[in-house]
Amino acid sequence: MSFPLLYEINTRCWLAELSKENKRPMTLAEIPEGQFHEWQRLGFTHIWLMGVWTTGPRARTVALQAHSQQEYSQALPDLREEDIVGSPYAIAGYTVASALGGDSALQRFRDQLNARGLKLILDFVPNHLGLDHPWLKQRPELFVQGQGESPETILEETNFGPCWLAHGKDPYFPPWTDTVQLDYRRADTRAAMSQLLQSIAQRCDGVRCDMAMLLLNDVFAKTWERFAVANHQSLITNSEFWSDAVSTVKNASSDFLFLAEAYWGLEARLQALGFDYTYDKALYDCLIARNNAGVQRHLLEVPSNARSVGAHFLENHDEMRIASLLSSAEHRAAALLILSLPGMRFLHEGQLTGARLKVPVQLTRRAPEPTALEIQKMYEQLLTTLQESAVGAGQSELLQPRDAWPGNPTAQNITLVQWQRGEPPFNLVAVNLASHPSQCYAPVNLRNLSVRNWSMKELLGDQQFAKDATEMKKNGVYLDLPPHAAQLFHFAPLE
Repeated sequence: MSFPLLYEINTRCWLAELSKENKRPMTLAEIPEGQFHEWQRLGFTHIWLMGVWTTGPRARTVALQAHSQQEYSQALPDLREEDIVGSPYAIAGYTVASALGGDSALQRFRDQLNARGLKLILDFVPNHLGLDHPWLKQRPELFVQGQGESPETILEETNFGPCWLAHGKDPYFPPWTDTVQLDYRRADTRAAMSQLLQSIAQRCDGVRCDMAMLLLNDVFAKTWERFAVANHQSLITNSEFWSDAVSTVKNASSDFLFLAEAYWGLEARLQALGFDYTYDKALYDCLIARNNAGVQRHLLEVPSNARSVGAHFLENHDEMRIASLLSSAEHRAAALLILSLPGMRFLHEGQLTGARLKVPVQLTRRAPEPTALEIQKMYEQLLTTLQESAVGAGQSELLQPRDAWPGNPTAQNITLVQWQRGEPPFNLVAVNLASHPSQCYAPVNLRNLSVRNWSMKELLGDQQFAKDATEMKKNGVYLDLPPHAAQLFHFAPLE
């Protein structure tokens, strides 16, 4: 099977930069053909346009509040008020913003992608809507309602009179004051959001579902237990929203892709409800913490079917830039690791050129940063070389490294992934996350036992060896990996 390679783009900032380059406003309908070719060349399969939906003036007013200005100024030292347009996750309507060209421009962009075999991913923000959405006035019953003023509520003048509505929130953080919380205890809310999801699905090839775990029945009930359901209507909670909504979309388009932003160990539950991929935040956290043994333990202890539906990443719009957290050598090792695992491989605009500034999503402009040539060359080599291998497009197996000798614990720093597409050649990815040499035996799975000798060539370097199949079968392949090694070996039978 082939696994997706996803590229997330900050659509507003990206188009602003294209417009500046071309000295005229650019929309999604006018992306140069060379850009699509470049994505193809690097092996991307899915392009996520983050932040295409319409926002509004009330959400922008929240974004302009003084407590946010320091964060904006750190990312954009020459900040102007017009650079602040509001969060793309405080959605006023699921139509493409006019500044990006509107719905017709998005359709043109998707056609261009699909013509080259690429797929379009868009945002679905199921938990809440922005303050400017018309449902606040027209359908206030769809939202969680409060009994009065509190930090969690806002007074809305609806078509049915004044009403206190709750802001959207994650239970572990303050509410998002530019949003209003949808009430998933209600059948009518679920029906409305399922219909909205179906509408979005007609305009793209997959959705990234923001904070997907917040909609799980028990999570939602606990988060909003202090707020009664409006009009005393409620939903029997033996049915999960995601199960019904995902199956409805997939019945219409079986290859439509669902990606869940998910945390708190709830990934497996969302996978069981139909999600194709869920964020692998546990792996990210171990990599950032330089918990090498934790990385290996996490990958080996996760069942193979769960591992292959993880979305593996080093950064996204919510996280710090990886180039600001890891050295170039650490970055290279971690990049090969996430790119060589079964599952979705997930890269972020700016990551490939070593960007170091995290851009708040409320901004429509970002500070220019010089390209880090070492990182750019590293990703160029990784992405082009991996396409010549079975990595991401064959059968995979995570291998448990064996200690090189008694008393040598360094095998715990090593991740090994074997990939094979057809027989007998195969690939072995070996990553040493430690800042010192590490050794192990790699217990490769030889599927063609008649082969007596193998060539072992390093595709990301210039090493080449001859290996005896009998010895490989008995002890495995001995590896002595330098600090932060990121190696991709190709094994082929010798004549």
